[in-house]
Amino acid sequence: MGGFAELGLSSWLVEQCRQLGLKQPTPVQLGCIPAILEGRDCLGCAKTGSGKTAAFVLPILQKLSEDPYGIFCLVLTPTRELAYQIAEQFRVLGKPLGLKDCIIVGGMDMVAQALELSRKPHVVIATPGRLADHLRSSNTFHIKKIRFLVMDEADRLLEQGCTDFTADLETILAAVPAQRQTLLFSATLTDTLRELQGLATNQPFFWEAQAPVRTVEQLDQRYLLVPEKVKDAYLVHLVQSFQDKHEDWSIIIFTNTCKTCQILCMMLRKFNFPTVALHSMMKQKERFSALAKFKSSIYRILIATDVASRGLDIPTVQVVINHNTPGLPKIYIHRVGRTARAGRQGQAITLVTQYDIHLVHAIEEQIKKQLEELPVEEAEVLQILTQVNVVRRECEIKLEAAHFDEKKEINKRKQLILEGRDPDLEAKRRAELAKIKQKNRRFKEKVGQALQRQQKAGRAGRGRQLPRLQRRPQAQPECP
Repeated sequence: MGGFAELGLSSWLVEQCRQLGLKQPTPVQLGCIPAILEGRDCLGCAKTGSGKTAAFVLPILQKLSEDPYGIFCLVLTPTRELAYQIAEQFRVLGKPLGLKDCIIVGGMDMVAQALELSRKPHVVIATPGRLADHLRSSNTFHIKKIRFLVMDEADRLLEQGCTDFTADLETILAAVPAQRQTLLFSATLTDTLRELQGLATNQPFFWEAQAPVRTVEQLDQRYLLVPEKVKDAYLVHLVQSFQDKHEDWSIIIFTNTCKTCQILCMMLRKFNFPTVALHSMMKQKERFSALAKFKSSIYRILIATDVASRGLDIPTVQVVINHNTPGLPKIYIHRVGRTARAGRQGQAITLVTQYDIHLVHAIEEQIKKQLEELPVEEAEVLQILTQVNVVRRECEIKLEAAHFDEKKEINKRKQLILEGRDPDLEAKRRAELAKIKQKNRRFKEKVGQALQRQQKAGRAGRGRQLPRLQRRPQAQPECP
């Protein structure tokens, strides 16, 4: 208890921490809380499960108690589930203040959210896309007087990839005041964050966990080398063996696509495993329901895409299984960080195919640790191989009959409409572009064939022997 008091926190906050079982501050909290209380910008990079959320929630609540007004703080997160988790921490720690918070994420009613924003809550926790939509379409609120701007999982918010937040962040940053405290937190430090460290002007404080290994010590990290065709049989065997050995157990299985996620969920349910799915193709209420049932141990297995790899704190998770080897080492770090949190033990198993060896080497180089091979009885896997393959194919047929891919196309159309683009016009452009590419491909093929014919003709010409010319005998001159 004295540990938190020495950081400069008020007695009521120290008491709240004590009631929640937070006795001693973690290294990231020891490093960042005093700097934030001094009014400095902060960039914190620490391992998963090390208490990064409390490192910014506690000092923000203390500053809010000294000068309460709304909107005081804006927190941006990349996923909806993480936004609700952060809001929960604000509510629990800020209960003595009568804290008012507001969660602004996609998939929920925009009118109800606009009404909440107009009531000027103390803290707004939002995903960038939905908050930017409100800023563009509404004038019932503003964020021109906020004191704190927090970006949790900052590396994901600032990276440019399949989900690019750049345009939305530009809208948000244009609406916030220049005089503010900016706090960035993440488990993985990227080049973008290093550049921001150099650009910050408000006495920036940078804290990074100094450790030889990028993952926590309590995490047992294993790999299993399997052929691509029998990966699902190994997965079923792993889940079955873990269920047989443990009474109180809980597993997260990560996949790379929504479709694979849904198929695996259907397949494991056919084998009577208590399984629930979590991916971006689900409605928001379904996502909340799935996560709540998994947290309360109604379902023991959560099959998820990377929407669940960031920040989610579920203490009961004992094993994380990577159904596919992550393409980037930082994705691996965030995935396996869902277990072995806050000093608990945990295990991470990655299914590695013959095509993923180079990805494993990249992961090992990044985390500075060698993955150990997991021993498995192949004979037991071969016994269930045919059954698993048949069940998987049945699930694929059932999913196709449910028009899962069509739903994905509908969601894409909705996204284009929200971005102000005509879906039909975009489809025509894609079709025209495909035609042009096809014409180019045909032209290249014709040119290639013509060149091959010329080469063959040239070789054939050189192979033929030219007939020799017979020389006529020269007439001998007659003697005089």
